Amino acid sequence: MTTAPSPGAEEQTLTVDELAARAGVTVRTVRFYGTRGLLPPPVIGPRRVGHYGREHLARLALIEELQHQGMTLAAIERYVQQLPADLSDHDLAIHRAVVASWAPDVVERVTREELRRRAGRELSDDDLERLAAMDVVRRDGDGYRVDLGLLRLGVGLLDVPLSQEAILASRKVLIEHSRAAAHELSQLFRGEVAERAARDVKSLSAHMEPLVVQALLTTFQRSLKEELREWTSEVGGEASDVGRETSGVGREVPEVGGES
Repeated sequence: MTTAPSPGAEEQTLTVDELAARAGVTVRTVRFYGTRGLLPPPVIGPRRVGHYGREHLARLALIEELQHQGMTLAAIERYVQQLPADLSDHDLAIHRAVVASWAPDVVERVTREELRRRAGRELSDDDLERLAAMDVVRRDGDGYRVDLGLLRLGVGLLDVPLSQEAILASRKVLIEHSRAAAHELSQLFRGEVAERAARDVKSLSAHMEPLVVQALLTTFQRSLKEELREWTSEVGGEASDVGRETSGVGREVPEVGGES
C-alpha cells in the first residue's frame, strides 16, 4: 500500500465501501482483486484508511467488461498484466471500449427490472427515451428489446453532458464515415486477394477484422486527441484574451475616476 499523496496531488476520495458501491461489486471482491494484482493498492490516509481513485473504478469497469466477454479470471489476469502500469482512468476507459466493441450482436427481450440490472443503474423514463432514440432499446409490449452490444455504450452516454440532438448527430457522423471506410477497405482487400487461392482468401479474412479495427481505432483516437488539443488551445487562448481585456478595463477605471 502507498502512503498519502503529497499536497497538490490529486485527492483520492473513495473508501473501499464507496468504491465497491460505485462499481456494483462487494468489498470482498475489491480486496480479492487487490490480492490478485488486478487493482493497484489504495492510498493510505489518516487513521490508516485506504482511499481509492478514478483509476481503481476504471479498472473495475474493465474487469467487469472482460468478464462479460466470458474471460476467465486467469485470462483477465494475463490481460491486465500486459497493460502499462501508468495507464490513466481515461486510457482504461478506452481499453474497456475496445473490449466491449467485440460483443456479439445480440438482441434480447427483457423486463424493465432485468434491463435495470444489465445497465447496472436505475433508469428513469427520460433515460429510456434517450436509449430508445439511440436505437439501444425498443419498447415491446410490457418489456423491452435491447441491443446488448450497445447497452453499455448507451448507458455511458446518459452521463455525457451533451444534448440528445448532439449525440444523435454524432452517431450519424460515425455511422456514415465508418460505413464508407469499411466499404473502401473491403474493395481494397478484394482486389488484393482476387488472384489468390481460396485458402489464402480465408486466411486473410480471418486476420483482417481485428487488425483493421485496431488500425481504425488507433488512427481515430490519435486524430481525435489532436482535434481536442487544438480546440482546447483555442478555447484557452480566447479565455486568456478575455482575461487580459477584462484586466485592462479594470486598470483603466481608476484612471478615469482620477481624472474627474
